[in-house]
Parts: sequence; C-alpha cells; structure tokens
Amino acid sequence: MKGLTPSLLALLMLGATRVQATDDPQLAARLQHGEYLARAGDCAACHTAPSGVPFAGGLKMTTPVGAIYSTNITPDKQTGIGEYSLQEFSDALRKGIARNGTRLYPAMPYPSFAKISDGDVRDLYLYFTRHVKPVAQPNKDSDIPWPLNIRWPLAMWNLAFREDGAYRPDTTQSLDWNRGAYLVQGLGHCGSCHTPRGIGFQEKALNQSDDAYLSGGTLEGWHATNLRADAVSGLGKWSTEDITRFLKTGHTPRFAAFGAMVDVVQDSTQSLSDADLRAIAVYLQSLSAANKEKPLTQDGSSAKMLLNGDVSRPGAQTYLDNCAACHRSDGQGYRDTFPQLAHNPALLSDDPSSLIGIILNGSRTPVTVGAPTGLTMPDFGWRLNDEQIAQLATFVRSSWGNDAPAVTAAQVQEIRKSSVSKPTQP
Repeated sequence: MKGLTPSLLALLMLGATRVQATDDPQLAARLQHGEYLARAGDCAACHTAPSGVPFAGGLKMTTPVGAIYSTNITPDKQTGIGEYSLQEFSDALRKGIARNGTRLYPAMPYPSFAKISDGDVRDLYLYFTRHVKPVAQPNKDSDIPWPLNIRWPLAMWNLAFREDGAYRPDTTQSLDWNRGAYLVQGLGHCGSCHTPRGIGFQEKALNQSDDAYLSGGTLEGWHATNLRADAVSGLGKWSTEDITRFLKTGHTPRFAAFGAMVDVVQDSTQSLSDADLRAIAVYLQSLSAANKEKPLTQDGSSAKMLLNGDVSRPGAQTYLDNCAACHRSDGQGYRDTFPQLAHNPALLSDDPSSLIGIILNGSRTPVTVGAPTGLTMPDFGWRLNDEQIAQLATFVRSSWGNDAPAVTAAQVQEIRKSSVSKPTQP
C-alpha cells in the first residue's frame, strides 16, 4: 500500500464508508482508471442481461453441457460483491474462486484475467465497489444438470489450463508490443473468442508461444476471426491503421464488425486511447501466420457472369435477388458503408458458422463516436430454406477469387436450431 493516501487506504478496507471521487485527487484518478479498465475488459458485455441494469448479471451463456448465467458484480451486499475484500475480488477475477469458495465456471475468463497487474486489480476493485451503483438482483443457478454441475473438478481444470502470475514484460520487445500483449492476453481476453478450444473447453493457447493462439475460434454458433498474419483468413493484409480504425469505429474502408464484435467495439474498444489501440495493433501484427494458405487471386468471372444475367451456378440467383444491391455483383460492396465480400477474411475460414448466422439472423454495424452509422442487414432465415442458404453461402465463399469450402444444408440446419427464432413473414 506504499504511497496511498489515508482516504484511499480507507476505501480498500472492507466496510469502509463511501468517499466521493472529488475528496482526493489520487482517488479520483484511480476511480477514473478503474472505469477505463472495466471498459477495456468489456465487463458490461457479460454481466448485463438484455435490457438489464449494467453489471447486475443474468446474461445467459450456452456451454456444451448447459446454460450458465453471469453474476451480479454491482456492490450490493446481499446479491453482488459489496462484501468482497480486495483479496477476495482478486481471487475471483484472477483465480476463478468466489468469496464463499465456490469455483467459477471458466466462461468467466479468469485464465486471461490472471495476467492483470496488482495495480489494475486494485483500481478495478475501487471502481466496482465505490462507483458502480448497487443493484439488488439475485443470481441465477445454472441449467447444467447433476452431476455435471459439481464444481470441485474445476480445481483440477485450473491446475491443467490456467497459468498463475501477472503478465511479465518481454524485454526483447518494444513498449508498444508489451502494452499490446498485456491488453490482448489479459484485460481484453481476446483469446476467449478468437482461440480454438480443446476437449476440456480450454483455450488451446494463452499467448503467442503457440500458433493456435488467436487463430480463430467458434463459440455459441459464431466463428471469431483468425487474428494472426494469415493472408486469407487472418489479418495478414491489414495495416496498423486498419486495425486501430476497426477497433475505434468498427469499420475499415472495406470491412465491418459483425456478431459479438459489434458490442465489443461499441462498449469497449472505441473507448480505448489511441496509444492503447496502436499497441494492440503492433502486438497482433507480430503474430505469425497459423496456416499455410493458398494466396487468393483476383477473379472477375463471377462478376461478369452476374452482369450478363448468367445465374447457372447454384446460389447465383439468390445472391442477385438478396445481396447484390448492397454488396454489388463484383462483391466489392461500398466503401465505408457495405462491406466487401471478395477476399473478406471473416468469410473464408474453414468454419462458415458466422456467415450462416449473418444470413439467417441479419447483422448490424456498430454505432460509435467515430462512425455513427448503425446500418442493419436484414435477416433472411424466414424466407430462405437451408439448401438455399447453403448454396448462397457457397457462392459467396467461391466467387471473386474467394476459395473456401462449400457449405452444406446440414450445417445451416445446425446453426438455425441454435438461433433466436425469427418471424416467418416480413
């Protein structure tokens, strides 16, 4: 506690009285920093139910063995974390152990949060316990059936798949690289979505020492894009400016955020400083390619075919009827408006889950200070059957030089089953 003022020390004691941020400049700075860290960690995304009060929990998250619900992390003393000490808060955040000793499910990304520094944990604690409004909302039990809901085996899961200790800077790398690594591996917990999972539902890697790290992962029916240097399915052709702009606005001139990344941009990354966004880009650009991919070529035959009215290929007519107005017959979209489909890495992974989900359920672009568009793509699941969507997705993944595996009706059916039901008519 060296260097802390008396009022700040009082706040860190369990049961301390509330002190306004204006009472102490150092306290005010730490509360402000804690709020910044909460945004960097995107805590609201998981701990806020649809139309719910921020941080009061209740968000349903599906797992292979049943649904779980996020917990209340407001400082309410009965249902939230109001009775947590700093150490208990740290144990929950970094070790996955609640105040009563209960093991938390690893849907809480504590393997990533283990890397958060002591100082940042302290400022997060201050923010959540002394600035966030208390909300009395009881936590929900999981839907996981007995005996799978027994939690003591999670202690062994932690031993096998969690690395202890805060992030340690790599002295061979730059300050930007280390800051980016700290944010991506720790608070940003990017690997939770963008790293493939193993048989124990663990992330197959927690840092860049393994090529599986950030090579793309599928979670809750969405495939999070490869963030490594793969030229086809990853960020190999993205510049530092492309990455920072995407994180700030949800757009590059040709691509746009979709799925869960829309909320990440809106609620988290757009609020980060330009320096931190650049550091993230520097770190991501240092990651080598995960796969040996055949380079894509520029191919105008699909565009020419569509312009000439040739719809002999399966899916071509469906594309013209539903997609070409926004994404154009050449798949180039419209700059800063509708994303291009030609050579779009989000569409070209072996796993087509995200493309199927977008066609079925629609999508929207983020609304940010830097790009307040919020454009919406309509859903087509109500008007296209599984075979039509499979043909459409296959057409998109194999046109304009794209070269990705075909999509089957069975794959579409599987995604449709887990999708939110849509109306059967417009």
